[in-house]
Amino acid sequence: MNEAKNTARALVRLGYDGRVHKTFRGHQAKERFEHELRVLKYLQKMGCTFVPRVLESDPEKLQLVTTNCGQRVERLTEDKLRQLFAELEQYGVRHEDPYTRNVTYNAQLGRFCLIDFEFSTILDQPDLGPPPPEPDPAEHGPRGW
Repeated sequence: MNEAKNTARALVRLGYDGRVHKTFRGHQAKERFEHELRVLKYLQKMGCTFVPRVLESDPEKLQLVTTNCGQRVERLTEDKLRQLFAELEQYGVRHEDPYTRNVTYNAQLGRFCLIDFEFSTILDQPDLGPPPPEPDPAEHGPRGW
């Protein structure tokens, strides 16, 4: 497996089989794991095709295994970025971290996709569980990145 991200918040590895293995760690790891799992399952139920699909989850290890949504994008116009995150809201989810670092390009789908939903909000669905966890106040920058 290739390591794609290794921070205090998460370890992300890309499997040779195309699957993404994300292990949550650090501040509120359990809550962030549970929330991202809940949001991704909700988006799948809503028919959203430009986000990762959950293939496996391990609450003991705080690990999600998802489909790969393509290569990270280096640059996007502000207008295109707003359009992508607005499109997500049509499926009932606000990302809450609407930056280029959370956009990929999937050549098979021929479109941009969105990743990293641990701080997102499910709109108009208060019965789907607790709100997203708060970011660690000790970290700097938008959402600590």
